[in-house]
Amino acid sequence: MKGTFRSLRVFNYKVWAYGALVSNIGTWMQRVGQDWLVLTELTDNNATAVGIVMALQFGPQLLLLPVNGFAVDHFDRRRLLIATQAAMAALALGLGILVVTDLVRLWHVYIFAFLLGCVTAFDTPARQTFVSELVSEEDLSNAVALNSTSFNAARMIGPAVAGFLIASIGSGWVFLMNAATFCAVLFSLSIIRKSELRESVRADYVKGSLLGGISYIRNRPDLKTLMLMFFLIGTFGLNFPIFISSMAVMVFHSDAHEYGILTSMMAVGSVAGALLSARRERPRISFLMAGSFVFGLGFVVAAVMPHFLLFGVALGLIGIAAQTFTTTANSTVQLTTEPAMRGRVMAIVFALAWGGTPLGAPLVGWIADNFGPRAAMSVGAFSGFSATAVCLYYLIRHRGLRFSLESGRFAYIINKPEYSPEKAARKGES
Repeated sequence: MKGTFRSLRVFNYKVWAYGALVSNIGTWMQRVGQDWLVLTELTDNNATAVGIVMALQFGPQLLLLPVNGFAVDHFDRRRLLIATQAAMAALALGLGILVVTDLVRLWHVYIFAFLLGCVTAFDTPARQTFVSELVSEEDLSNAVALNSTSFNAARMIGPAVAGFLIASIGSGWVFLMNAATFCAVLFSLSIIRKSELRESVRADYVKGSLLGGISYIRNRPDLKTLMLMFFLIGTFGLNFPIFISSMAVMVFHSDAHEYGILTSMMAVGSVAGALLSARRERPRISFLMAGSFVFGLGFVVAAVMPHFLLFGVALGLIGIAAQTFTTTANSTVQLTTEPAMRGRVMAIVFALAWGGTPLGAPLVGWIADNFGPRAAMSVGAFSGFSATAVCLYYLIRHRGLRFSLESGRFAYIINKPEYSPEKAARKGES
């Protein structure tokens, strides 16, 4: 694993990573608690209601697209993160009090999900691009992968803890504990050495700058391809709360503890995928295509699994593929985008990845309610295979991909190099 954890040698990144790990554990605890609360306590196993919650929580990514990316490029990212993390803590505390006091109703969860989505719309691109201020350009891909490792390591711990707590003392305490974990990341942001932060290019406000990211992407076939792949997988494939909770409750008749175990089993695969990505010096488009294909294949395998534990193993395969795809895509965007545009471009990436949830999540929930959870898994398979087809088309059309059979062995050749900001700048100067 030589070089896998090299970004942790940087003080600022190490402090940020440890604080984020604690907070991420709480975030995953709340996600499991929220899904279980809606599916089993506030409704009678209604997967559509879970889909609506997801739609309200992730829809603001698209709704706030004209302003959140520019805010990330224009304002101090550390201060912006302090504000968003504090707001998320307050929302977790408020919902937790309602649940503990037995006053919560389904419409309360809808409101809190929407408010959390509004805050997250600013927090997500800020967190992703803040990494570029903590480490050098050479370590950026590694730091992005380690961020994903932390997020998914928390997914191994948080759901299992949440399942135990829900079964023993109730779901309300899960939300309260999540609120407390935000103290860790707020503390880490307060002790970061500001003098050692890498200076980032700030965007000046000019007319039309809010939509500058869209104009930038329009001239980049590679980014347009990546955005479409992210849209397909994010909209129809990353609806794990519905896939896992509906299979757990309706097919395997599991309790909250076993539901938490399933989510943790998937996280094992996600951590493995993130660590593999951390070992690579630079992201490659071949990993994007492989990740999306195996993602679709994993859903096919999971849909036919006859037993709880075998389904969990298949989820691990999906986790590896999903993390390979998302980490590679994230690193590719950051490394091939001009620094002054990163916030806006990353905001568009996540708006497409999660902003399609209002379309995909209710659809998946409706299929699970009317045709069964196994049928709903086919939507995830579709997302992976269709994203693979999009990537293949880009490679053939824009990168000159050609296939051949040499000495009985299958081979492929890519004739055109990937886009590079440095090369583009030198070309413009000449």
